[in-house]
Amino acid sequence: MKQFSQHAVSLRDQIDGAAMLDQVQSWCAINTGTANLKGLAEQAGILADAFSALPGEVSLVDPAEVTAIGSDGAEFAKPHGQHLVLRVRPRANRRLLLTGHMDTVFPADHSFQKLTWLKDDVLGGPGVADMKGGISVMLHALMAFEESGTAQSIGYDVLLNSDEETGSLASSALIAKLARGKVAALTYEPAALPDGTLAHARGGTGNYSITFSGKSAHAGRNPQDGRNAVVAAADLIVRIKAMESDDLTVNPAKLEGGSANNVVPDHAVVRFNIRPKSTDAMERFDSQLNALLADLAKLHDIGVHRHGGVTRPPKPVDEQAQRLFDLVKQCGAELGQTIAWQSTGGVCDGNNIAACGVPVVDTMGVRGGAIHSPDEYLIVPSLSERAALSALVLTAIAGGEMN
Repeated sequence: MKQFSQHAVSLRDQIDGAAMLDQVQSWCAINTGTANLKGLAEQAGILADAFSALPGEVSLVDPAEVTAIGSDGAEFAKPHGQHLVLRVRPRANRRLLLTGHMDTVFPADHSFQKLTWLKDDVLGGPGVADMKGGISVMLHALMAFEESGTAQSIGYDVLLNSDEETGSLASSALIAKLARGKVAALTYEPAALPDGTLAHARGGTGNYSITFSGKSAHAGRNPQDGRNAVVAAADLIVRIKAMESDDLTVNPAKLEGGSANNVVPDHAVVRFNIRPKSTDAMERFDSQLNALLADLAKLHDIGVHRHGGVTRPPKPVDEQAQRLFDLVKQCGAELGQTIAWQSTGGVCDGNNIAACGVPVVDTMGVRGGAIHSPDEYLIVPSLSERAALSALVLTAIAGGEMN
């Protein structure tokens, strides 16, 4: 039988898996869909109490202002919940960032609200894996780290935002602010695969809403006097789809507009998503889109308004980031855990952190699966397993790794 280091065993034995499970069940009983401000406020208060077990100051930070485009093309304010920030030893020379999110994809009126035991060690429910289980992993890892005898040599910030599932538009500036100057970051999204595989390099994502303002006219008497917004919108859809390449996909998702069949439509909105695999692809598309919109405005003699853009840049893995992945793997081996990784097209706050030049591993949360669906599940033993992994990684960094 493999003999593990005394330090790894000590950290592992400090983790209270039963307490973690109780937390997750309690937290998941609260609906925290991104638009459920009441539920998010309740959750933020409970998390503030839980994280007060750590040294440092807990605060709730107001969200940044965010706007969206309605089906009528009008821009409107989109409210969000507050974000939780914990700052521990802010004057330390070396500091880390740990992030998670309290919101889920399931709104208050969604049918998926209850926890269900699927097997003896598998719990189903909204947010169990993505990512209230991950928040518990983060908290208990930090609690064990603070008792390890090495914590005083390093400081850290914790961010639990309220809008990750919709792109972190109300928290992206806060993420960038907290990431500044950090030696490394850990984010507690669930593992990429149920076996614990980590997400490695990630592509980026961008969401756009393009509004076309034309001129209505009678479709039979004087169509030549109209300016057809739906035709211009359809032209855009065909053209942006043709802009796909090996390092970029484009998904036209929705076309809204028009009225009666005998009226030339004077209004349309096109909504689409892009997935660039590289920064070059992201910048190339953005530049080409601006030129295309100017061309369409002239060609169709129509008004065009752009809203949105890239919300999460691609996340390549550079030498420093790979060092952090290798460290996580080494710590996993100390605990008898086999750690692997693979690239993914999914995105998260790890993209935003990496864009700040900070090495990050962003799937340090639980093992589970079927996230963003009513089949979401948590593999319960992974709560304590992954908390021990994070605690060991933290002590290694505090001991001089990632310098």
